Amino acid sequence: MNAILQYTAQGLAAGSFYALAALGLAIIFGALGVVNFAHGAMYMLGAVTAAVLLDAFGLGFWPALIVVPVLMFVFGVMLERLLVHHLMRLDPLYNFLLTFGLTLLFVDLVKRRYGVSGLPYQRPEILSGQLELGGVRLPVYQLFVFVFSVVVCLVVWLLLTRTRVGMIVRASTERPELTQALGVNVGRWVTPVFGFGIALAGLAGVLAAPFRAITADMGSNFVIILFAVVVIGGLGSILGAVVAGFLVGLVEAFGQAYAPAFAQIVIFILMALVILTRPSGLFGREEAAR
Repeated sequence: MNAILQYTAQGLAAGSFYALAALGLAIIFGALGVVNFAHGAMYMLGAVTAAVLLDAFGLGFWPALIVVPVLMFVFGVMLERLLVHHLMRLDPLYNFLLTFGLTLLFVDLVKRRYGVSGLPYQRPEILSGQLELGGVRLPVYQLFVFVFSVVVCLVVWLLLTRTRVGMIVRASTERPELTQALGVNVGRWVTPVFGFGIALAGLAGVLAAPFRAITADMGSNFVIILFAVVVIGGLGSILGAVVAGFLVGLVEAFGQAYAPAFAQIVIFILMALVILTRPSGLFGREEAAR
């Protein structure tokens, strides 16, 4: 029982990164219809930016949770305005190739500047150590990451479903022509939504900085699993991205514990089963799947 609780805590912590980043990816796909292959690179840049700010300016973990997503939001807005926006009227494949090329560019730039050995990042003292619950010792940082991610996902869901801004954003993404006819400037909302999705990937990177090795390639495998998460949850589904993120984290943790050689394979077997039984994903819409 202790081992199961331990693996569950590890899975929920890993799933927190997937849930946050997949949430941003789902928002971008829902808003623009863009499959953003550079999302893993944005996750990596969030972690690298946190490490650089700590080394250069002494900016600690807590301020980085706010500063880095803001910087990534601005960066995402610039990318959308300067690059993605101009390819929106073309086949979606063009933006996919663009974001794939951006991934290669960002990874190579980070490698050239900081090497391949990784950047150090000290976790906050208050989040170090372990917490004993019912005779089970659980890492404090993993518990914090899980709780923090759930709160952020809940806030984003409330923002999109319970506020006027969220209603406009959803209307602009789901029925752009009708929304435009009602006098809403749809184009004005697309750019900040893209930036917001990038900011969520950057936030996941900050959370990963004290937990995982900060390297230029840390987003390469991450983005592959991230796409599996989005497909399992349903393309464009906010709830699906979050639920599938935590589900994949649990599958990965128990796979690494009981069948390390097949830990990654199990995730894609799960994705294949979901696609075969429900092509739109667990919470996706049929038109999104098509």
